[in-house]
Amino acid sequence: MPMNRRGFLRASALALAAGTIGVAAPQAAAQGRILGTVIDYAAGVPSAAAIRGAGHLGAVRYVSQRRPGTENWMLGKPVTLAETVSLAQYGLQTASVYQFGRAETADWLRGAAGALEHAPQAIALHVAAGGPKGRPIYIAIDDNPTRAQYENQIRPYLQAFSAALHAAGYQTGVYGNYHVIEWCTQDGIGEFFWMHDWGSGGRIHPRTTIHQLPREDQRVIDGVKVDINNVYASDWGQWTPHVPHVPVPPVPPAPEVSTDQLTQLLNLLRTASSL
Repeated sequence: MPMNRRGFLRASALALAAGTIGVAAPQAAAQGRILGTVIDYAAGVPSAAAIRGAGHLGAVRYVSQRRPGTENWMLGKPVTLAETVSLAQYGLQTASVYQFGRAETADWLRGAAGALEHAPQAIALHVAAGGPKGRPIYIAIDDNPTRAQYENQIRPYLQAFSAALHAAGYQTGVYGNYHVIEWCTQDGIGEFFWMHDWGSGGRIHPRTTIHQLPREDQRVIDGVKVDINNVYASDWGQWTPHVPHVPVPPVPPAPEVSTDQLTQLLNLLRTASSL
């Protein structure tokens, strides 16, 4: 049964107060070597066949809506059940990420209050796309923040978002640069880490689950520009859609045809063919 908003916020607050953030669930283990590649995209949705043909393992997809001003080009948001089912049919898997704002509208700017609004939206879209419980939703910190920004806004945002995810039965992923991942690991926030290069100084954090390659490594698949990500953990937060079983109605039996009726039908066919 879905949790109402008051119950959701209460459970999140209790989890936050109890300190059950990023410590109860098993953490993804980076292997130290590249195990394959996955893609992420927002401008459109390439076909699963084309993604498979390009040799990727799957895609990290947005469980967030298009922000104002991007309605006409950010056509790959949000992920849909039809898309994840199609990916699964080609042996590909999906991971979830939440990012609505960016730059001056960055999600983390509102701190914990923003997270308690965003987390239910992320979970609802994850579920609508067939996403199961027990899997992470990556929370995007698409910036190169200062330590003060992390302490005053990003850390409270991630803690509240993570508490809400854990209260609802999900794990936490963090999308950020080297410093954000390092600070999160020190604070016990997150089980999965998706690293971008902005401000990372060419380093890859040892806890990196997946690493988004620089913009010059972007590719076009099926007419859609995509980011390429190296995978460093066998568990990168992937899932296949949970589709409720719908019973197939029985096929009604064919009506019985007598010998006389069959003879009459054959005679009619012979007459028609001779015309």
